[in-house]
Amino acid sequence: MSADDFDAIFYPGGHGPLWDLVDNPDSIRLIETFWAQQKPVAAVCHAPIVLLHARDADGEPFVRGRRVTGFTNGEEERRGLTEVVPQLVEEALKAAGADYSKADDFAPYTCRDGRLITGQNPPSSEPVARVLLEALAE
Repeated sequence: MSADDFDAIFYPGGHGPLWDLVDNPDSIRLIETFWAQQKPVAAVCHAPIVLLHARDADGEPFVRGRRVTGFTNGEEERRGLTEVVPQLVEEALKAAGADYSKADDFAPYTCRDGRLITGQNPPSSEPVARVLLEALAE
């Protein structure tokens, strides 16, 4: 897959990214390439974890100092999976230096920091898609 062939990258949620994509070198390369090409990068629910190991052009952690959201510690606890998942999205993003924000558990919430668009949970999927479409129209 080449970033040259697409206008944006969007990672849907689900628990899979916690295991499959968080440290996947191809995924990390795509995120970094889309960002370097000034293209939107979007993720919702558990998928913002894919941003964790990406680096910006200065070699700094991609999320450091950027406004993001993702599945909250409380949402994971309410699902009874805090002891199952390899890491908590909220906790990991904060530890990486992200400016993490959230709404009430399971309320739709999106966060946009320039071309970076994230959503907190499944109810945030449609609002994130709308914000992504707006970013593409700019």
